[in-house]
Amino acid sequence: MTRVTAYIGLGSNLETPAEQVLSALEELDQIPATKLVQSSRLYGSSPMGPQDQPDYINAAAAITTELEAHDLLDQLQAIENRHLRVRQQRWGARTLDLDLLLYGQRQIQTERLTVPHRELPNRSFVLYPLADIDPNLTLPSGDTLASLLQQCPKQGIWPLDDN
Repeated sequence: MTRVTAYIGLGSNLETPAEQVLSALEELDQIPATKLVQSSRLYGSSPMGPQDQPDYINAAAAITTELEAHDLLDQLQAIENRHLRVRQQRWGARTLDLDLLLYGQRQIQTERLTVPHRELPNRSFVLYPLADIDPNLTLPSGDTLASLLQQCPKQGIWPLDDN
């Protein structure tokens, strides 16, 4: 299997969110046949959906992996489960959310997985951390990260210091 560069979005707003995200970054590097290459700084962000929940801590990570996309998704969900992720409400509070944002230049559409992540172009809390890692990133669609950032205002997101 060829090594593929994949990008992961991380978020948490429960149970010491910054620690959840930092721990998950370490766990990404422990996935078999996978290496953590780089991570963004941490960001705070306002919640999407229900507003009666705490603010989020977000980050992004670049990894290289020999795993197929669905096997990588299984590993990401196993990390979420170890962090006691409970799926009760769409866009609800969570201990940890790991999203497979990009998997090389592949476009994947299955019942379990959509890559690139369908909401990637609209989420400042994903785009700005990605820009920390690779400001020259081009998506499989041909859109550049720079062009998406121009269309997505930096509202409701702020960099956290000391990380």
